[in-house]
Amino acid sequence: MPLISSKMTFFFKRIFPIIWFGSVAIFALFVLLNGPDQDLSALIVPVLMAIIGYWFMKKLVFNLVDQVFDVGDALLVRNGDREERIALADIKNVNYSPYINPPQVTLSLRRPTVFGDTIAFCAPFRIMPLSSSPIIDRLVDRVDAARQKR
Repeated sequence: MPLISSKMTFFFKRIFPIIWFGSVAIFALFVLLNGPDQDLSALIVPVLMAIIGYWFMKKLVFNLVDQVFDVGDALLVRNGDREERIALADIKNVNYSPYINPPQVTLSLRRPTVFGDTIAFCAPFRIMPLSSSPIIDRLVDRVDAARQKR
């Protein structure tokens, strides 16, 4: 049962937000501790960084499932303690976005699952990051073949 999602998903979902918001908090703390004569308008920058960072993470990171496994005629999707098996024929579309960080694969499904009607996961990392992923290319071909059999 090969893993087709990235092993770095844990870092992007759990570690990177802690680093980001921790850095923003430390920056805000330095602004506050700089002295009473400090202009509090300097706090606008860390507040905006936190808001914009949260918005980007909500759109690009927090929606990722933890693991996606290839089990032949289906995909096994895990997120936390939830797990669902999705037949390849039930996948409507596979969208691969290698130009964002982390690179994402979004599966549009014919029927909703416990994860909703779309599933996003982090694509496996490549040495040449802007090139297509052979794992995802094979997945697209297999989804297309499964739909044609149906």
